[in-house]
Amino acid sequence: MDNESVQKLKVLYVGNDNLLINDLNRNENFELISKENGLLAINWLTNNQFDIFTTKEKDFDFNQYDCPEIDAIICDIYLSGMNAYHFYKELKKISIYNKTPFILISNKFDFFIRIQTLKKGIDDYYALPLNLENLKNRIIFLKDFKENYNESNAQNYTEQINAYKTKVLKRFFDVTLAGGALLALSPLLIGVAIAIRLESKGKVYYISKRVGANFKIFDFYKLRSMYPDADKRLRELEHLNAYAQNDEIEDTCPRCAKLEDGKKCSPTVYFDGDEICEYLAIKKRNARKAFLKIVDDPRITKVGKFIRNTSIDELPQLINIIKGDMSIVGNRPLPVSEAEAITKQGWGKRFQAAAGLTGLWQVELRGRGGFMSEEERFKLDNEYADKNSFWGDIKLIFRTFKIFIQKENV
Repeated sequence: MDNESVQKLKVLYVGNDNLLINDLNRNENFELISKENGLLAINWLTNNQFDIFTTKEKDFDFNQYDCPEIDAIICDIYLSGMNAYHFYKELKKISIYNKTPFILISNKFDFFIRIQTLKKGIDDYYALPLNLENLKNRIIFLKDFKENYNESNAQNYTEQINAYKTKVLKRFFDVTLAGGALLALSPLLIGVAIAIRLESKGKVYYISKRVGANFKIFDFYKLRSMYPDADKRLRELEHLNAYAQNDEIEDTCPRCAKLEDGKKCSPTVYFDGDEICEYLAIKKRNARKAFLKIVDDPRITKVGKFIRNTSIDELPQLINIIKGDMSIVGNRPLPVSEAEAITKQGWGKRFQAAAGLTGLWQVELRGRGGFMSEEERFKLDNEYADKNSFWGDIKLIFRTFKIFIQKENV
């Protein structure tokens, strides 16, 4: 397709991120208008006829004015003066922009901001850096959706963002089964813990941060199956990654290189022991394909290989269930980085259900011989969020018993 024939999306950006402004200006898919704050944006959208500090807008007929037509509004969460939520609230009073997609952005992904965004009716929330191709597709989808929006859509949307609450029967079942299982399996757990400690020094358990229902971040427990310095050795083993890409990720950030010495294009984070900008960290993380698979991974201990193949390493999650972080059945809790990525891709509905020890996609995966695309997996997670029930959970538990002893980790 010829570049001149590309239909550009007219986007209003409210904020002062010069790097984002430059990226949008250079992209052939966008025609950009930028305003530093909400007041300037409101005045531009209404041809300076709208006084947000009075009640004048109640009787103001914008249809008699030639107000700008735009395809979407992208707004920084942190604005000088009027913040993003206040700006959105004032914008909603201007009926001609009620069907214009409104997307909130921040330098660092924050689950609390995402929840607030959904509760306030804002269309979407992203963290920098933006994938402009995904942004274009999202705006096109939102425009089509909002143009065909009606009251039945609204009811479904409201139900979708309601916080998940574990029912009393499910909670009773979880605590009873998990507590009984811990007591019955305690000799096995003690024996495995001793074996792990004898093979390699260090803690016998492993704790990572996971994201469960309602985007809650909690400590996720597993028996340690790798040597204690496994994370430090990860860089040395990247060439063994079964999904490794041929493209090399640069060690320096091209966006930071354009800035003055000492300045970063985004907040700094620690990645593989180095302090780098979040933009470069995300690129490096994505290059690892989110689900790292290493054939005959030398970081795994002999005991670790056994407890992984038998799923014994997952048994400490019974403690998570008793604590209320998880349920016996639900959607698997995700590492924070993966949770952030899928919420950007529109699969966040899965978090409107309990986090679980086992779930729908794990059972379906074994039924399909061990192959399932990432998209199919998240569709099943969303399906569980829509249709879960106590008796449906019981059926999944019985199906899980058939596949509990595994030859390969899922």
